[in-house]
Amino acid sequence: LGEYVKKFGGTFHADQKPWGVPCQLALPCATQNEIDGDDARTLVKNGCIGIAEGANMPVTSKGYDVIKRAKILYLPGKAANAGGVAVSGLEMSQNSTRLYWSAEEMDHRLENIMEKIHVQCLHHGTENGYVDYVKGANIAGFIKVADAMVAYGVL
Repeated sequence: LGEYVKKFGGTFHADQKPWGVPCQLALPCATQNEIDGDDARTLVKNGCIGIAEGANMPVTSKGYDVIKRAKILYLPGKAANAGGVAVSGLEMSQNSTRLYWSAEEMDHRLENIMEKIHVQCLHHGTENGYVDYVKGANIAGFIKVADAMVAYGVL
């Protein structure tokens, strides 16, 4: 990134995480445990109003605790990052049934899936006007697994 900044301009903070830069939205998308409690406090202090995970578990549990106390929008990877898994499933469906869906049809199907995830998170995660997407996604996921187990006669 340092070379990019030299060529195109901007600011590069060598050997630092980006979470100290004031922002409204933070998108941790690189690796696990990117945002810890201190990073989350810095983001909140600097006016961040939302964090959406684009990686697997980039926010630590202490980071999540800070975010939840501050009641800023937090979209966990299990909900926000579900689109990639959904598209893979749609592609497998097309392959196994030898169907072809246009880009528009795929987009429509993906939009429906993501909307359902959002609605489930709202339904199971809303408390006192605040939506805890982690809680909503966890409960919705648990119900989906439990229903499948009942359908297969396991429970």
